Amino acid sequence: MAAQALAAVVAIAVLAQSAAAAAAPPPAKGPVTYVFGDSMSDVGNNNYFPLSLAKSNYPWYGIDYPNGVATGRFTNGRTIGDYMADKFGVPSPPPFLSLSMVDDDVLGGVNFASGGAGILNETGVYFVQYFSFDQQISCFEMVKKAMIAKIGKEAAERLYGLGARKVVFNSLPPLGCIPSQRVHSGNGKCLDHVNGYAVEFNAAAKKLLDGMNAKLPGARMALADCYSVVMELIVHPEKHGFTTAHTSCCNVDTTVGGLCLPNSRPCSDRKAFVFWDAYHTSDAANRVIADLLWDAMPSAGSGGAATTPLAASPAPSPSRAP
Repeated sequence: MAAQALAAVVAIAVLAQSAAAAAAPPPAKGPVTYVFGDSMSDVGNNNYFPLSLAKSNYPWYGIDYPNGVATGRFTNGRTIGDYMADKFGVPSPPPFLSLSMVDDDVLGGVNFASGGAGILNETGVYFVQYFSFDQQISCFEMVKKAMIAKIGKEAAERLYGLGARKVVFNSLPPLGCIPSQRVHSGNGKCLDHVNGYAVEFNAAAKKLLDGMNAKLPGARMALADCYSVVMELIVHPEKHGFTTAHTSCCNVDTTVGGLCLPNSRPCSDRKAFVFWDAYHTSDAANRVIADLLWDAMPSAGSGGAATTPLAASPAPSPSRAP
């Protein structure tokens, strides 16, 4: 994927279960989640786009997913969102394009993320077919209408406009340290100026969310500090069971999207690599990232983690990485 594809703000909206929704089948056992984002969160939406160039539904993607199936996730196993769903005690929400709006499944959470998406609608246009961020919001509007038809407007209106009151936005990671960017440094090091862009963006995003929290009664919007979490794995991989954080586990296509080449073998010890391909973290890294993000929540493990904004960490220096 191109660097712009990773610049999408990934949001996980967590909805408090209403009495009306709880009464509708199937009964919810935890919070309902709606996921928006790019290839880091896509769980198969792009599989349904026949012309999309941003697909990962082939080997060796999914080799460590249950049954070794390539589901359209841009990693060898599960995404960070999958692991976070586990912690919430709910199934990972299915891709929007796999659902029918007349099914009860729309009440249990939906994943709208699409590989190639970005904050700007023109981001990823060279991938031909994908859901832009605006299109993901439009899809959410369709789901909301389906919810109203099933459980009534009063219950569905627990959403703020089109979104939930409790929202977690993932900050940008240190993009200058992903393998696709390191190759441009000349010495294999991180690109400090690219990391600087991410730090600047994250600071502005936090300021924006703080302002929205102040203006919207009951809103709980938080910025998860993915920058520091991913940088921790890059700077101290051995502390978390990794040996390699500067390059990818699989051999990648360097001409189109930096994805794994299906005609080559991935590394033998996939759990030792932080990065799966040139842009995306591995299943093992996604598990650790989810653990660290969960632990950063003041109410982690208490069942109230989904409703409490994450504590904001000071923006780290972009030059910390090796």
